[in-house]
Amino acid sequence: MDFWRVLMHEAPMFVWPVKFCVAMTATTYVLSILTNNVSQVDRVWTFLPTIYTIYYALLPFWPFVPPTYLFPSTPDTIPASLRETFSPRALLMASLVVTWMFRLSYNTWRRGLFSLKDEDYRWEVLRQKISPFLFQVFNLLFIAITQNIILFLLGLPAARAVAQPHTPLSTSDYIFGTVGFLIILAEFISDNQQYSFQTFKHSGKLSPNEWPGARIQWTKHDAERGFVTRGLWAWSRHPNFLCEQSFWIIITLIPLLSPDSPKLDFPPTSFASLTPFLPCLVLCTLFFSSTIFTESISKAKYPVAYSAYQERVAMFLPLLTPVWGALLEIQGRKGSVDSLVYGTGLNSKGKGKAE
Repeated sequence: MDFWRVLMHEAPMFVWPVKFCVAMTATTYVLSILTNNVSQVDRVWTFLPTIYTIYYALLPFWPFVPPTYLFPSTPDTIPASLRETFSPRALLMASLVVTWMFRLSYNTWRRGLFSLKDEDYRWEVLRQKISPFLFQVFNLLFIAITQNIILFLLGLPAARAVAQPHTPLSTSDYIFGTVGFLIILAEFISDNQQYSFQTFKHSGKLSPNEWPGARIQWTKHDAERGFVTRGLWAWSRHPNFLCEQSFWIIITLIPLLSPDSPKLDFPPTSFASLTPFLPCLVLCTLFFSSTIFTESISKAKYPVAYSAYQERVAMFLPLLTPVWGALLEIQGRKGSVDSLVYGTGLNSKGKGKAE
């Protein structure tokens, strides 16, 4: 096909990742039809960005001729410097992404989401809102194709790093690398707090074996509220989503702000000047839109309490939460809202009445 000829001639480094992306898109879509479960992409979300990133970071490691179909290979038409030496910057990024993968895989495993029978609860809600035909169109275009493209894009920062001179790590690399690992730690804590709360909510018992940072003394009022509002969740309604977006912003910025990067147009003068930021921009757009949908489900389930939570706590940025509190104080409503969000102003299932 002309597409593959052009790709092999103009961008040979992307031949294998594109082939793999096409294969994963077809596989996850076919499995979603055969199993009537559209969460197949969710199960590989933990691995695919890592696979793409490691492919670029380890280019000198792969053979020129793949022993089997879809086995990674290094095109012999790329510059010798890319084929023969490793990029320290790309290896740093790979170490970050591998750590991210272990965190996400652990959280996915303990929640049982690797089970082939499990499906994201949001898809069932969406099924009830649209016709079966439209849902299948959505499944093909967004769940299978778009999400696999996004996962492919998350590997591009490593490709950019590999294409740069393979110089020793710079100060910016060390700073971004440190921040990246701290973000993973913060997301791990937020995951553990959510898991601890959900365990207590369903069992009514505090676990003595919680991870540090998640050893919160949940109460029956927390369980009655129905959703977590303590720990990091007292400052951000979605601290895990905030960390996830921040992590991929860091990954995108590592090669862009390195000493070896060409000068960027700032502020951007055209859409083309935004393309280096495409991985994190697309991911943040996905998270923002999916968060709105997720919150609409939570608000329908806990109409009064979750509405109060939205008024009191920022969606993502913790720095805005004190601002929302100050505005409620000016309106004379902070006490009643705090009672719903943090206190005991609730009846069953978080459907308390505002004072």
